[in-house]
Amino acid sequence: MELSVGQLVGEVYAAAPPQERSRLLEFLLRPLGVLALVAIADGIFAKIRFRSGWPDPHVTLEDANRVQPSDIVALVERVQQASTDAVDGLASVVAASPLMASSAAAAVLVALLVQHQRKRRVQAATLADPDFDPPG
Repeated sequence: MELSVGQLVGEVYAAAPPQERSRLLEFLLRPLGVLALVAIADGIFAKIRFRSGWPDPHVTLEDANRVQPSDIVALVERVQQASTDAVDGLASVVAASPLMASSAAAAVLVALLVQHQRKRRVQAATLADPDFDPPG
């Protein structure tokens, strides 16, 4: 069974300490508006966003502890629809934290995100130049 990006982020979130959970949540909340957040996980993320400030959210440790890994899966799936840049940035967020990057799920997640990013670059280059011959 192949895990989705959302499932992997959910596993990384579950294993992360509260401070890192807050940081990951702050990153994931940025690209989405309130309307999108209301529709995810019974509105838990919209409530956090309203309490945490705009435009740069600050997620408290208490809020981060209320969020379940299954909520993160749903949030990441919505972020994937809204912003490929945010999904690409997940690899940097996870890799920048030794506490998050040390899990097996994090290693698989970063590898998967890098692979997806390369695939999108090749597709973009091919669209821009039909004679483009991707390396490898």
